Amino acid sequence: MSSTIPREGAAGQPATESTVAPQPHLKERLLSLDVFRGLTIAGMLLVNNPGTWSAIYPPLEHAEWHGWTPTDLIFPFFLFIVGITTHLSLSSRRNRGASDGEIVRQILKRGGLIVLAGLLLGGFPYHEFVLHLPFGIVFDSATPQIGISTWRVTGVLQRIGVAYIFAALLTMHSSTRRTIAIIAALLVGYWIAMTLIPVPGYGLGMYTLDRPEATLGAWLDRAVIGTNHMWRGSKTWDPEGILSTIPAIGTAMLGVLAGRWIGSRRALIDRVAGLFALGAIGMMVGLIWNWVFPINKNLWTSSFVVFTAGLACVTLATCMWLIDVKGWRGWTRPFVIFGVNPLAAFIGEGLLSRLIYTLIKIPYGGDTVSIQSAFYRSVYASWLTPRNASLLFALTYVLLFFWIMRELYRRDIVIKV
Repeated sequence: MSSTIPREGAAGQPATESTVAPQPHLKERLLSLDVFRGLTIAGMLLVNNPGTWSAIYPPLEHAEWHGWTPTDLIFPFFLFIVGITTHLSLSSRRNRGASDGEIVRQILKRGGLIVLAGLLLGGFPYHEFVLHLPFGIVFDSATPQIGISTWRVTGVLQRIGVAYIFAALLTMHSSTRRTIAIIAALLVGYWIAMTLIPVPGYGLGMYTLDRPEATLGAWLDRAVIGTNHMWRGSKTWDPEGILSTIPAIGTAMLGVLAGRWIGSRRALIDRVAGLFALGAIGMMVGLIWNWVFPINKNLWTSSFVVFTAGLACVTLATCMWLIDVKGWRGWTRPFVIFGVNPLAAFIGEGLLSRLIYTLIKIPYGGDTVSIQSAFYRSVYASWLTPRNASLLFALTYVLLFFWIMRELYRRDIVIKV
């Protein structure tokens, strides 16, 4: 399998109104792209694995509903850079002589395998059982229930795979102007659907946006997917549901546009300045749109798409200026190590977290608890305040994964699709 995001850096391709690749010329590698992706991966590991979900510093929590926190930026940032590297990778393949048919097959294969990986990860360990091992260790997939009857069909990797496929196909032969028109149609169409279409049993969509279970997207997910196969955290709505995947495609397509700009022949400082300017405009437009269609990560609202894409542009431009313009690279290696192997981080984190948080239980304090809970209570909670203990556990988890990812990096092992 190949990585979710190709390892190619920013091959300097001239900006054109057509996506037909120009003649190949000297390539440049922008270290900042790997660093930006690595920052996103490290952030994902940090916020997904606290010592306890009941004691978390506010910036490391998702917004309860409307609004945003730094944690809400991680997923859209990743989709944005998926779009950037999609453009750079496909341009590189075209320059090497790949035909349209070969490129389309590669897109479908890569996206399909990412979706499959997400489905398999969501179903792990695939059936219910309770296995008693020596020393009181229990391998338990029945409490809570994990099996075919509750197999979640949506998820982060599934959304990444679908967004990648559609973003790549929709932009493959689209001019910049046409790509912008498609993005606008997706975002405005989603806005209209979510606010003006009546939700059966609840009323007009614009009056139900404050109620997670009453939105059009939640109703559609329950009707099509069914509550047993949705996010178990709510059972009534899904943060990676069907309808909200449409604007997520827009996030990836905005990344494609950024990739075209980054891969142009313009001077590097001009590309950095352009990203800063476009990012500021995007953030402003998103904040204005927020007045009528609130910024909301769970709904992946159109205002959320534009605002987070703008902030991603500013963040990436800052990385480019620090690393590729000023040459301040001494701090970048850990994030490069995270950034070059994203699929390994996604799959590894998903498997390990399921094992230590849910499946493996051990005797502790007269009870049987998850191995994570026992470790957290004995090593961190026994002497730190709850929030600090929870944060230190999460940082330890990040460091553990850094060691794993460094070993893969040192051996040049990259999971690819």
